[in-house]
Formats: sequence, C-alpha cells, structure tokens
Amino acid sequence: MKALVYTGPEELAYSSVPDPQPKSDEVLIRVECTGICGSDMHAYLGHDERRPAPLILGHEVAGTIASGPTAGKRVTVNPLVTCGICAACSSGRDNLCPDRQIISMQPREGGFADFLAMPQQNLVPVPGHVSDHQAALAEPIACGWHAVRLARRTLHDSVDTPTALVIGGGAIGVGAALSLKAQDVTDIRVIEPNAERAKLLRTLCGFNVLQDSDQEDAGQFDIVIDAVGFAPTRTLASKVVRPGGVIAHIGLGSAEGGLDIRRMTLQEITFLGTYTYTAQDFRDTAQAMFDGRLGSLDWSEVRPLADGAGAFSDLRAGRIAAPKILLKPDSTGDVHV
Repeated sequence: MKALVYTGPEELAYSSVPDPQPKSDEVLIRVECTGICGSDMHAYLGHDERRPAPLILGHEVAGTIASGPTAGKRVTVNPLVTCGICAACSSGRDNLCPDRQIISMQPREGGFADFLAMPQQNLVPVPGHVSDHQAALAEPIACGWHAVRLARRTLHDSVDTPTALVIGGGAIGVGAALSLKAQDVTDIRVIEPNAERAKLLRTLCGFNVLQDSDQEDAGQFDIVIDAVGFAPTRTLASKVVRPGGVIAHIGLGSAEGGLDIRRMTLQEITFLGTYTYTAQDFRDTAQAMFDGRLGSLDWSEVRPLADGAGAFSDLRAGRIAAPKILLKPDSTGDVHV
C-alpha cells in the first residue's frame, strides 16, 4: 500500500509500505480520509519523543471496513485502543488506561495510508447522510466534547447560564465551541489570531470570534478552554477565568509555564487537564454529529495524501485558513488479508 511516512524532522515521504495485518480481533479499513492533528505537526517538527521516525502518523480517520463479516460498512475510528479490564476501563475512564495505545504512536502505525487495522470495538458506523469528510471530524471534536463535559460537571451548580471562552480556532477549538453549544452553553466566544481563519469561523460557524486586539475587552468567563496549550495561552486563561470558574486544558503545545497559581488558589479556580475522550464520549460525539447538533461540519479542506508533505509545509507556514486539513488516499490499492 501507499503511505505518508514521517522520516525525520520536517521530512515526509509518500512511499510503498507493507499492508497492515489485522489481528484476530481486528478488521482492515480502507482509509477514506485522515485529518492532520496538532500532534502530527509536533511529530513532524521533531518535538514528540513518543513518535520517533520512521512512522505513519495520523489518527483522525474515516473509512470503509474491507475485511470480515462487516465489510463494506462505513465507519469513523476511535484511535485509542485500551485493555478493557483495568480499573480505569472498568470505571468508564478508559482514556486513562495504563496500557492505552493510540494509532500514529508506536507500536501502532497511523492513518496516513491506504489501509489501517483496528479492533472492531473502536469503530462507529456512519449513516448515509454523513460524508467521510464529516465523519473524520469525530476524533478532534470528541476531545472538545470530553473537556466540555468535565468542565460542566466541575462548575458550581449555582451557575445556571455559564459563559465560555475557547482559546484557539483550530479543529480542537472549533470542536470545543460546537460541543459547548450542544451541551447547552450559549454565551461562547472564540479567540483566533489568524484573520483569515477568524473570518471563516464567523461565516461558516457563526462564532463570536475575538482577535488579539480584542482580548483585553473579552471579560471573564465561567469556563475557559485552552485548545492551544502554550505558556501565553495558559496566562490568558488564568487571567480571564472568573473566580470559582474552570480552565479545561486540552492543547499540548508546550509543557511549562503560564498558570497564575496564586490567583487560582485565592479565587478557587479549577484547572482540568483533559486527555482525548472516553469511548462513550466518542460515541456521544458521533451521535451528536449524526443528529446535526454540531452544525454543518463543512469547515475542512481536503487534499490528496500524495501531496501530504505540501499540506504539512503550508500548515507550518500559516498559509491555511481552514481549521482542519484532511488527506485523502488514492484508494485504488487492492485489499490483502
């Protein structure tokens, strides 16, 4: 099969690689499209020791089952594979499984390829009215869905109509804003410094988008979601969260700095680290998508997998306004099982 392989910092090769071999509990999936995530970009830049080269990146996948009794069924893929029996899995917090594995991280190759092997239990069937391009957005949106669910649960019960700020207008931020709305938060603002992307988010998603010059007038919020995760965004989150409010931190831009620990302590502000989603969060996100509760989901740009290196380069240079780039394989290869 063909795959886009990360071979070293800022180096990607579109080349032939061996077909994946499904295990007894797995099926082969013909990949229809895979989104480029911020974690893929971190790996591409050589900043993620968990993703050493050579490696097939990509974990935001929609495709068609190509083997087994359910062959031909369209699916979206939960890329987080867990043991199913540990205390975390048994309590419904499977995203904290100590043996968790995610595709695009060793030992599991990712979805920037013609085919992918996954456990059947990680697949959610996609109805006919939802396109592959829309279905591939389930994974990044699920990150926001999970963060919003935890933030709403943590926020004090006396807050009947919470206000929310999302820092970052990429796919994670967009998914968080859409999830806030779907979970009954109506007063939402999004900060996005890229002028072209901010315009797109206003037009396609109807968001109230703030840019850098507006941040001082943003006010304070019950829920602040940091979908970027750098020291300056954590500083901003610490500043604009209300006393008694919640910061839900999704982004993994950098590991150090930014939090105002003194203010968080004196004003009882809760900081929530949020990692991916539970399997139930993923299913709930997909169902909300299928039900139309997350909008039209038409804010992605599709490019050929063969031109994936160019897409990464354009993202690196800030030349892309769309919150999400999807890479589409040629999909002409034969299935080998």
